[in-house]
Amino acid sequence: MSNEKLLNLMSIITLQSVKKDFGIKEILKDASFSLDATDKVGLIGTNGSGKSTLLKMIAGLESIDSGQILVNSGSRIIYLPQLPDLDENHTVLEQVFADSGEHMALVREYEELSDKLAHYPDDSQLMSRLSVVMQRMDTTGAWELETNAKIILTKLGISDFDAKIGTLSGGYRKRIALASALLAEPDVLLMDEPTNHLDALSVEWLQSYLNRYRGALFLITHDRYFLDRVTNRIIEIDRGDIYTYTGNYSYYLEKKALAEESAVSSQRKHQGLLRRELEWLKKGPKARSTKQKARIDRAHALRDTEFKQVQGKVDISTVGRRIGKKVIELDSISKAYNGRTLINNFTYEFSPEDRIGIIGANGAGKSTLMDIITGQIKPDSGVAEIGTTIHIGYFDQHSEELLTALNENQRVIDYIKEEGEFIKITDGTQITASQMLERFLFPGNQQYAPINKLSGGEKRRLFLLRVLMSAPNVLILDEPTNDLDVQTLAVLEDYLEDFVGCVIVVSHDRYFLDRTIDTVFSFEEGGNLRQYPGNYSIYLDYKKAEEAQQQATNTKEKPKNTEVQNGASAPKDVENTKRRRLSNWEKKEFEQLEGKIAKLEAQKAETEKTLANVSPGNYSEVQKLYDQVEKLKQAIDVATERWLELAEMES
Repeated sequence: MSNEKLLNLMSIITLQSVKKDFGIKEILKDASFSLDATDKVGLIGTNGSGKSTLLKMIAGLESIDSGQILVNSGSRIIYLPQLPDLDENHTVLEQVFADSGEHMALVREYEELSDKLAHYPDDSQLMSRLSVVMQRMDTTGAWELETNAKIILTKLGISDFDAKIGTLSGGYRKRIALASALLAEPDVLLMDEPTNHLDALSVEWLQSYLNRYRGALFLITHDRYFLDRVTNRIIEIDRGDIYTYTGNYSYYLEKKALAEESAVSSQRKHQGLLRRELEWLKKGPKARSTKQKARIDRAHALRDTEFKQVQGKVDISTVGRRIGKKVIELDSISKAYNGRTLINNFTYEFSPEDRIGIIGANGAGKSTLMDIITGQIKPDSGVAEIGTTIHIGYFDQHSEELLTALNENQRVIDYIKEEGEFIKITDGTQITASQMLERFLFPGNQQYAPINKLSGGEKRRLFLLRVLMSAPNVLILDEPTNDLDVQTLAVLEDYLEDFVGCVIVVSHDRYFLDRTIDTVFSFEEGGNLRQYPGNYSIYLDYKKAEEAQQQATNTKEKPKNTEVQNGASAPKDVENTKRRRLSNWEKKEFEQLEGKIAKLEAQKAETEKTLANVSPGNYSEVQKLYDQVEKLKQAIDVATERWLELAEMES
């Protein structure tokens, strides 16, 4: 076997007997696993189990107590944290190209020269320098890098490439860091909640992109559709132990259920055997023979055997309260900020049985609507009224920041006791605040720790507990899936099925929306809220049908628009008159892309011809040429997609 083939079969990252302990919690007891070049691994576990810590250890940002982490020589690893650290003085493009060195310098100089030539088109020195820069960009591949960057940024919902990082929200910064990581194309991409702050369309695009990604992935995500469609392995952290499942999330669920059933069955058999042996011991047998002594020893061994309980699961069983007929009424409400209308003349009367999902692009006005419903802000016009029997439980997407800021040094149990020393649960019994915390996976030693010792996800879970303990009959969940683990989300979804009262959800999580809602409110252009019956998948079917119908209508009307009647030309398409014009850079890029695509196609044809003539026994050469063909295919796809995008703007 050749060295190259051997290298392809080797693991990129290997963990050997790694241990990590934070004192109040053991993160890893004796973790061993490897990450291969073709692996796309989803890392799951309850909040606080150590998922983010494990990613940081692999990235070299967190120390290990013992064991070792081995990384293949020459392998490039990029880590995308939940809160990326970016240079606030950089523009979007500068940040994306921060590690690109010469490429960024060439792109910046090209844009400056193009701008100057627009004002001084006859300057021969500028023309000469521009020619040199363009040739250098061609040689170094800066054109392709720039094109890829703009495509990725656009797909992630970022169109202002010159905006300063310091002026952007945390959500935009996360997307820019994501674009930078994807553009770098490392051997291993470590991603901590990459779908946070992405709308549904961006998540769909990222899912498709990562399915084509040729490097290894190791990611944490709460988006179960995403997890199911991107991964081919699942690694689970459960109270310091590591479990590996070869398959996607659906496969993991199937095998996990079987494993838990088997564990429960084994424990029952053990308990039955132990009971019989203990009864035998109570009769006072004397160890007269070797056989009897062996049985006594076995009885003691059975008694001392410890079984690991089935993985801890959040138990949500709080009692609700009566809800009247009048819930929340919104009458012709409108709200605008800085001249931009977020909500335009919206009227709706919520019912006690409503299960409503609110969707829309980032910044569309979803959280603003929640704040109007809860009375935190007033509409510019119209009226919002809340029924007299209504008690709202509001799980805000910024709950972690609020909790940390106000209660940083407060003990976990004291924070919960503020809601009540005792809690009434579904079966009518009362339990203590400490017992309720146990049900929410906060063991005794954690309950007396300050809140600032909790992970981000644990803080969110703690805040959720307090919201539910208040016994709301209207539950408003603003991005509940951010930072909550998949196990907690599954239990929350079951809880919402039986919840007596109105549920309003703002979320970009497709799986969560499909499980919990039966009506969609969609923020559309001009602050208009449109209603769609059904869950999120049904809403997508409606939108696809509408788009198909619109395309059919446009096709039929197109000949009429080009006719000239009574000597007057047909009116121009209103949408086209508003379309952004190409910049100087984009015009030049558009002109060069057609030639570039033809050049890439010719290179691909030539490489395929060479590949066809190589002896099958020459594995290293076959592999090398095959990789070249695949890279050329990807480059052609990227260039063509960008050409189509620019062509639409040019038309």
